Amino acid sequence: MAARRLSFFLSRSLSSGSASNLLSQGRSVSRFTTAAAIELITPPVQIQYTKHLINGQFVDAASGKTFPTYDPRTGEVIAHVAEGDAEDINRAVAAARKAFDEGPWPKMSAYERSRILLRFADLVEKHSEELAALETWNNGKPYEQAAHAELPMLARLFYYYAGWADKIHGLTVPADGPYHVQTLHEPIGVAGQIIPWNFPLLMFAWKVGPALACGNTIVLKTAEQTPLTALYVAKLFQEAGLPPGVLNIVSGYGPTAGAALASHMDVDKIAFTGSTDTGKIILELAAKSNLKPVTLELGGKSPFIICEDADIDKAVELAHFALFFNQGQCCCAGSRTFVHERVYDEFLEKAKARALKRTVGDPFKKGVEQGPQIDSEQFQKPTVFSNVQDDMLIAQDEIFGPVQSILKFKELDEVVRRANSTRYGLAAGVFTRSVDTANTLTRALRAGTVWVNCFDVFDAAIPFGGYKMSGIGREKGIYSLHNYLQVKAVVTPLKNAAWL
Repeated sequence: MAARRLSFFLSRSLSSGSASNLLSQGRSVSRFTTAAAIELITPPVQIQYTKHLINGQFVDAASGKTFPTYDPRTGEVIAHVAEGDAEDINRAVAAARKAFDEGPWPKMSAYERSRILLRFADLVEKHSEELAALETWNNGKPYEQAAHAELPMLARLFYYYAGWADKIHGLTVPADGPYHVQTLHEPIGVAGQIIPWNFPLLMFAWKVGPALACGNTIVLKTAEQTPLTALYVAKLFQEAGLPPGVLNIVSGYGPTAGAALASHMDVDKIAFTGSTDTGKIILELAAKSNLKPVTLELGGKSPFIICEDADIDKAVELAHFALFFNQGQCCCAGSRTFVHERVYDEFLEKAKARALKRTVGDPFKKGVEQGPQIDSEQFQKPTVFSNVQDDMLIAQDEIFGPVQSILKFKELDEVVRRANSTRYGLAAGVFTRSVDTANTLTRALRAGTVWVNCFDVFDAAIPFGGYKMSGIGREKGIYSLHNYLQVKAVVTPLKNAAWL
């Protein structure tokens, strides 16, 4: 996701100008160790699955190698997971290809596929506490967030796609002449999918749900930082009745397993969520192999615009949520907070006060708002910068951490120009009481999602994706189905037709 490490932004010069870190004296980075400051809670879950899932079986890596996965609270190893490489990808793709060409899945009625997805969603709800605990243990996000927001959405997404499975159909098309013309919407085949570490289960659903609803088979590579929950839910898919080989999961690293999947000649489509730089590599590998179509959901530097008529207390809380949610590790985080000059000073003081109140600690503890970062930087206190200028690195690059940058603007035309002056275009936020202002900004901002007086609303039916270097294609909603379907035109002559 982030091209640079968080410490890069918090410990060096910010380029031109003189941005002020409102929450720190001296050093920019505020850090405390888990041993000294936090009494850790033992996660209420057992690790059961650490091997690849290939052709319905949990198997070791072909090389026999494993790699460690860590508890981000402490940096301690919590499990050793099978380390996949090109040979494991080859085995997984062969299983997916056989399941698509010869197996029952694509030939099964859409209603039967729907029933399997529904049974899986039921099992997710049944095992939601274990899944939330495992997600928190391996990722570091607050347990309350995982249990009460993300797990319900995981189940909802699969209920949603189960509903689509038997509603995918083509059209009858009138032609200029005596022909019957119809279009067929067919599954694309073997889908390769690579998911990130910041929302492992939700990104699993965004990828797997539409692909299965359309009748495809899958080889999915997990993020090396967070492989555990995908393997757990893969077992639930088996319990739900998913045939062997339809869903295959390989854990491993990007340069080995990920590259092998993206360049594989027998993979019909690749979908990736992650950094823009890696997305470029995925696109190149897909093009140089079999020119497989690619869906990319990449980075962002989303503007959050606070207009002069805003309720400042509500705006402060929403801007805080837009940036600090999930430890700031969110591709669409509102990481450029533009505030109108007339309310800038008031907003700044209240934003600082809100950040100081943010509770950082063990994510399993009730009431904790922010757990550790995914990497060795672990627990970071929220940081707020004022007087940020557009040419500073913190206003240009994706940070992927709890760092809020607050910028001042005067006119709507000005803030539109500045908000759009980025290589990204994933999302944006607008806070105003004026419908006219909202309409002006929503149409002017070049972003795939614009939230008005809200942020991070991720309904199963709402499409998500970016403009410019934030990606290609859309995920969720009806638009995501297009990623996993081929359109075929069938033309048949008509003899003695009663009508045309």
